[in-house]
Amino acid sequence: MTVRTKIVHLESTIEAIREYKPDAKVDQILAAYAFSSRSHKGQTRRSGAPYLSHPMAVAHILTRLKMDTTAIAAALLHDTLEDTDATLKELELAFGPEVAKLVDGLTKLSRIRFSSREESQAENMRKMILAMSDDIRIVLIKLADRLHNLRTLEFLKPERQKKIAEESMDIYAPLADRLGIGWLKEEMQNISFKYLHPLAYKKLEGVMKERQEELGKFAVAVCGHTQELLIKERLTAHVTARPKQLFSIYRKMEKQNLEFDQIFDIIGVRIITNSALDCYKALGLLHTTWKPVPGKFKDYIALQKKNMYQSIHTTLLHNSGKFVEFQVRTQQMHMNAEEGIAAHWRYKEGDASQNNGDDKFIWLRRLLDLGQSIGDSKEYLENIKLDLFPDEVYVFTPDQEVKAFPSGATPIDFAYAVHTQVGNHCVGALVNGIMVPLEYRLHNGDMVKIITDQKHHPDPDWMKIAKTSTAKSKIRAYTRTAQKAEALKLGREILEEEVKKHGLRPEIFITKNSLEQASATLGFKSSELAVQRIGFSQLSVDQFLQKLLPLNEWKKIEAARSKSLKNRIFRFFWPWAAKNTGVRVGDSDKILIRLAGCCKPVPGDSIHGFVSRGHGLVIHQKLCPVLKELGPARERIIKAQWEKMKKKRTHPVRIKAYCLNKPGILATVSAAIASCRSNISNAIVTPTGRTGGELDLTIEIEDVNHLIKTMNAVKKVKGVKKVERFMEGVRISSKK
Repeated sequence: MTVRTKIVHLESTIEAIREYKPDAKVDQILAAYAFSSRSHKGQTRRSGAPYLSHPMAVAHILTRLKMDTTAIAAALLHDTLEDTDATLKELELAFGPEVAKLVDGLTKLSRIRFSSREESQAENMRKMILAMSDDIRIVLIKLADRLHNLRTLEFLKPERQKKIAEESMDIYAPLADRLGIGWLKEEMQNISFKYLHPLAYKKLEGVMKERQEELGKFAVAVCGHTQELLIKERLTAHVTARPKQLFSIYRKMEKQNLEFDQIFDIIGVRIITNSALDCYKALGLLHTTWKPVPGKFKDYIALQKKNMYQSIHTTLLHNSGKFVEFQVRTQQMHMNAEEGIAAHWRYKEGDASQNNGDDKFIWLRRLLDLGQSIGDSKEYLENIKLDLFPDEVYVFTPDQEVKAFPSGATPIDFAYAVHTQVGNHCVGALVNGIMVPLEYRLHNGDMVKIITDQKHHPDPDWMKIAKTSTAKSKIRAYTRTAQKAEALKLGREILEEEVKKHGLRPEIFITKNSLEQASATLGFKSSELAVQRIGFSQLSVDQFLQKLLPLNEWKKIEAARSKSLKNRIFRFFWPWAAKNTGVRVGDSDKILIRLAGCCKPVPGDSIHGFVSRGHGLVIHQKLCPVLKELGPARERIIKAQWEKMKKKRTHPVRIKAYCLNKPGILATVSAAIASCRSNISNAIVTPTGRTGGELDLTIEIEDVNHLIKTMNAVKKVKGVKKVERFMEGVRISSKK
């Protein structure tokens, strides 16, 4: 295979190191090169190049971040533990514990394999966050490693290319941006764009090549005009101009549904001054010379971004009639934008973590906390992305402290940013002295004050309001704790009711020891967990009672149920006499009568009887659609009425409850029905949409009043939106 990638030589890497650190001791780098060369001898890349070309390229990329010699040595060795016979002990003996630790950390980042792309991405991110908390250099080397792999994607199979490009676009590029390394993020995005959207990439690349000469001339002209303007006012600055990156143009076209010719600010101009004051002087000159575009001004010097990026951004209408974006920053700000977090991380001999307490790394500690508190991969990835893709808004605390939030953040996010307890007890907010709802979206410059009440607690609906991962994770944690407590209480109540229903005393059969034994038999670590599962409708109460009760008591219950079932089957298949149904027709009590299964009438309903051929008299509700569709047979409809029964019996009635699809809802509805002395004989749960659910329940009730009472009890359950009595073709809503 023909090798088309550029091979990096050791001399160029050492030369690059000496440019930013003239007194650098490169003995360790030379030794690492020799060790890596021996270890990878005979190995080749997919391109056909010697495998050593990869660690060499990774090491060279790190020189652009001005990394120390320890990190460069680790980069040269980063694949030796995974792809060669070298051991960690060998590395430690040859290069010391610091280099060995970095290489070991990098190896652990790449060894674990996962069952799904989502799980893989989430766990890769979780591992990188943990690695950063230990030593930021591990992740910086990993980013350089990923960049070189992207540069050589052409030699892989299409499916592998797409997978690496997707992961780079979703995880690595945003992480590079979060670490403030703009050039690395841009290159990753552009290469990933090429493999994820090849047709769009080729088309856009072709258009840019066609306009290359035109854009080049315009860039030179704008640079010249700007430089003349600054010199005239005796402002020393370095001015450069270049077209925007392809992915940046593509993203804008997609986001705003524009064609290429509708993108006016293709050219970007960067002005680098000597001081922040000069930045604002240059800004004043620009705005008095060319017209600024409303809404296109951002001052990241006064309010720096979370990734420590500082610059002034403004888009102006040039006198040529074209829009130009200007970025104005100091030399130091430019270095920070190029090197990102690496520019703030200062190493001392033997102490790679001295800046762990720096305020610049608060966000990293927050992400670390998030990784430890969330177990679910999907949830973790969702929350991490909230922190990696922020469109920031800046607000003030009552003490004039500036806090940055993602665009769309609300007072809920602000409250949790202050303190977990402030968020948990938040009842309202004052923004600029005016009371606002918790759904209010914060704007730049807002002054926010949170109002709390110790009796108030988070509402699960806050999850729809909150924007930040911190707020979402805290709300979710509180809700889960509260739900578990509620499920535990409900599970206990269900157990006690079931035991009482069979004529047994709960205080005798539901004891601490019996609960623990039954739970252990079913494989639960504690009785609390088992009872919670009952409350969440995740464990059958019968399954638990079978282990909880003595064998003789359980057999009695089974025998009673068997007898009851036989009776119900008998009544279903044989017509009932009037004295069993509670229905009277005229003065006769000898006629065979049965209640219709379509509308399931109960005492108190308006009823009619239909004389059927061979089945006696069938009793329907007056509103039953079956009666309306009889046609000529309607002449066989006769009046019927309920008679008073000395001993009340129950009747099956079908109801439907429309509710939120959340854990424990069926158990809560069941408890509400049981509290009205009703029993559920059949239940079907059907999800509807993303958050809704439908409970189709057949309940045993005595009469209409009993039914209304039961339906109203279900209606009061939190999360239930509507309750209806159901018969084929007709639905009757519950009454308040």
